[in-house]
Amino acid sequence: MIAPPDRTPLPRAFFDRPVLEVAPDLLGRILVRTTPDGPIALRLTEVEAYDGPNDPGSHAFRGPTARNAVMFGPPGHVYVYFTYGMWHCMNLVCGPEGRASAVLLRAGEVVEGAELARKRRVSARNDKELAKGPARLATALEVDRALDGADACASGETPLKMLAGTPVPSDQVRNGPRTGVAGEGGDGDLHPWRFWVANDPTVSPYRAHVPRRRRS
Repeated sequence: MIAPPDRTPLPRAFFDRPVLEVAPDLLGRILVRTTPDGPIALRLTEVEAYDGPNDPGSHAFRGPTARNAVMFGPPGHVYVYFTYGMWHCMNLVCGPEGRASAVLLRAGEVVEGAELARKRRVSARNDKELAKGPARLATALEVDRALDGADACASGETPLKMLAGTPVPSDQVRNGPRTGVAGEGGDGDLHPWRFWVANDPTVSPYRAHVPRRRRS
């Protein structure tokens, strides 16, 4: 008999570790987004680690800005950024305050509240695609910059909370180059920091960085 996922909230100490420890350990954990219409729960199946000043692919590589300020704060908080003028992406801050490392939540399986996620992801062909990719994940969970800085470890009713879930066994975890990262940060030999659950249908396809062409 398979035990149900553990609904115990993850403590802040879980996130107060090196990002390369936290990232693979987030696979199988449950993210709960509480909305006015009800909760949506997501089992994480794909993440990417970003290691601040040691990582040319990180938003925090060159230091703090108004955009990335949350990354320099306490662990367990949510960093949300807006990209390509269209999409939001969601991260969880890791390590000690001031270290600026974070895990990008790339994909997951909606395990509760699928009917709410479908209303936000009307283009999804099936439920496996509801949160298949970081922008789709944020859209399905109704996450935008208003949630930047939210505390995923706070007690009581909060808009976002991480639960223990069912950790993925290490032999089912795969890793490789991060998706769409340019330059040295996208080198899979130097930074094989994308982690995913083997053979899970909700994991997004890998895509190398493609430079954007400037309009003439």
